[in-house]
Amino acid sequence: MAGRNLVGPEADALDLGTVFRALADENRRSVMTELAADRSDGERGCNSFDLPISKQTQTHHFRVLREAGLIDEIDYGNRKGIRLRRADVEKRFPGLLALLGAGPSDGTSPH
Repeated sequence: MAGRNLVGPEADALDLGTVFRALADENRRSVMTELAADRSDGERGCNSFDLPISKQTQTHHFRVLREAGLIDEIDYGNRKGIRLRRADVEKRFPGLLALLGAGPSDGTSPH
């Protein structure tokens, strides 16, 4: 079944402030870190992320990431797929995804 792509901003319209606000939340940053680490850039289901939050809150977080231009969401009706917009993010903000993948050097979680 073909899904409907829920469109975020064009690559040239990605705004650094909006991206930083999206990444300020630890759950959204966790999603982005997982996506950045998977170089295959395959589509993932929303429920494939181990987030300790309700489904409604997850929906909100994925919408924030999409509206910031960091991910694509594909709506299949009864489920959604998530895909990192790696090329667009790298074009607009070179090195940002590498920073997300770096994580803290002392073994603690980022705040």
